[in-house]
Amino acid sequence: MTAPPVDITVVGGGLVGLATARALLESEVTDAVRVLEKEDAPGRHQSTHNSGVLHAGLAYAPGSAKARLARDGIRRMVEYCRARGIAHDICGKLVVAVRPDEVPRLEALHERGRSNGLTGLRLLTPEQAREIEPHAGGLAALHVPEEGIVSFAGVVEALVEDIAAAGGIVESGNGLRGASREGSLWRLDTDLGERASRVVVNCAGLHADRVARLCGVRPTVRILPFRGEYRKLRV
Repeated sequence: MTAPPVDITVVGGGLVGLATARALLESEVTDAVRVLEKEDAPGRHQSTHNSGVLHAGLAYAPGSAKARLARDGIRRMVEYCRARGIAHDICGKLVVAVRPDEVPRLEALHERGRSNGLTGLRLLTPEQAREIEPHAGGLAALHVPEEGIVSFAGVVEALVEDIAAAGGIVESGNGLRGASREGSLWRLDTDLGERASRVVVNCAGLHADRVARLCGVRPTVRILPFRGEYRKLRV
């Protein structure tokens, strides 16, 4: 089924795609934004299948964009979670050195974190680490009090609500099959029929290179995804 054209189509309904759509609607650049998500609901992949950690920029090179964005990002995410009632906890993190050769790396990480503006960092003895986490082992640890955890499923749900409230559209179960440029519009072949848009924003995560090729772009890099596994332990 053909739908009316919109100004901007965001391909990918994960955290990045939803946050991008929300930001576009908030910026008042346009009030016509559509998100295409191939799964039956947004956030079905790595957006909600991860450790749920709120990173404070500990490990990134000082002065880098990653370090700057991590510092700003955790602040803004915590503000958003508080405003929207999303479950989160700034519980801190322990980075543990379990081998002698890891202790100098832990000390270097401590200095890097300080250079990035993290506060409250502490190098701990094994005894001090166990006061925070009784099951921690190792030879030394670094306490990072500014980091925490969040329900990214809750963030996804809130972003979808924000988009709808601002007049945007999230189409689940509607993957992109192909795209072509006709005049001032993109003609998008999707699972649910033709869509048209002035601008296409590629937020397809691990499939971003494939989506680029569907739009006629030839990326110079290829994404090679890796799958991780979690184990739940009874301790």
